Amino acid sequence: MSDAAPPPAPAPAPPIAAVIVAAGKGLRAGQPLPKQFAPYRGSTVLRSAVEALAGAGVTRFAVAIPEGADEIAGSVLAGIDGVTLITGGATRQESVVRGLETLAADAPELVLVHDAARPDCPPEVVERLVEALATHPGAIPVLPVVDSMVVADGELMGANAERERLRRVQTPQAFRFADILSAHRAWTGKPTAGDDAQVLRAAGGDVALVDGDERLHKLTFAEDFVTASKPVPIRIGTGYDVHRLAAGEELWLCGVKIDHDKGLAGHSDADVGLHAVVDAVLGAIAMGDIGQHFPPSDPQWKGAPSARFVEHAVMLAGEAGYTVGNVDLTLVCEAPKIGPHRDAMRARLAELLDASLEQVSVKATTTEKLGFTGRGEGIAAQAVATLVAK
Repeated sequence: MSDAAPPPAPAPAPPIAAVIVAAGKGLRAGQPLPKQFAPYRGSTVLRSAVEALAGAGVTRFAVAIPEGADEIAGSVLAGIDGVTLITGGATRQESVVRGLETLAADAPELVLVHDAARPDCPPEVVERLVEALATHPGAIPVLPVVDSMVVADGELMGANAERERLRRVQTPQAFRFADILSAHRAWTGKPTAGDDAQVLRAAGGDVALVDGDERLHKLTFAEDFVTASKPVPIRIGTGYDVHRLAAGEELWLCGVKIDHDKGLAGHSDADVGLHAVVDAVLGAIAMGDIGQHFPPSDPQWKGAPSARFVEHAVMLAGEAGYTVGNVDLTLVCEAPKIGPHRDAMRARLAELLDASLEQVSVKATTTEKLGFTGRGEGIAAQAVATLVAK
């Protein structure tokens, strides 16, 4: 048995708090309310910013908000632990100081100062910042400048700037709490500081540079929100449906009535092809399935033409920002023969999908007499739909 001592337990992570600056009016963003409360990727800008830092290990937040915005801010941040709302100051620096003083009552070891308008903060950036604070009182994320730079002389080009020495500064900026609080309390500079790293440097503290991330782009103008909320370029959904063949029923396939000794039984017209297409379109936009939108328990859909279901799915896709790219449908049956009706089916499907004929494929196959379709007991359909962002 070895007498070697067990390795020491890793040191606990230092407590990290954050001051979130969200007290501006955000008028340039073209939103109907301050941009920090505006919708963003299924949430809001402010909530996304707070949740990103919480996911990176931050446990306490002092959030500076506009005067009178307590109700909307409280609603936006409902359910997030450790949040304290404070009224921001007349300048960004005043808002930060109020946030730091709020946290000082139970001072953390480390603090991040972050703009709410940068809602997408990768945890790797926070990790790099915290690591840098082991040897420096402050650290900021930066990106290189890739364009040529000049100093403006009014409306004329002045001296060249040394691009190699320039960096684009982002937030969150990270500090040892005692150092940044002391630096702000001692600040006498005029006008107010552009950021908190300047305040620390003025007090004699070194500020380390770490790699930033393009995802930390600041939402400033209306087009930033358009880009942020732009749909995924292509989405794909699949659909599958089965209906039983029964005597005395009409046979509708892909919106075309076909003469046959049996028809498909179901609550609506039981058009198995259209039902599979509906599920494919709904699946591509993550909007459930045909049964959720048109439940068979609802009498209003008794005998309803399935064309209405397709048109509804296409409308929902349009509202989500998509048009049909293409649809590929396979019908599985022994009878009737699909070939003589294929062109009519494609034309009707294209009409319902608001697509061209070249975007619609209808195929047929059998199961070599195997299973319920092979025995002529029913028809199955499988569809794939591709949706393209408008």
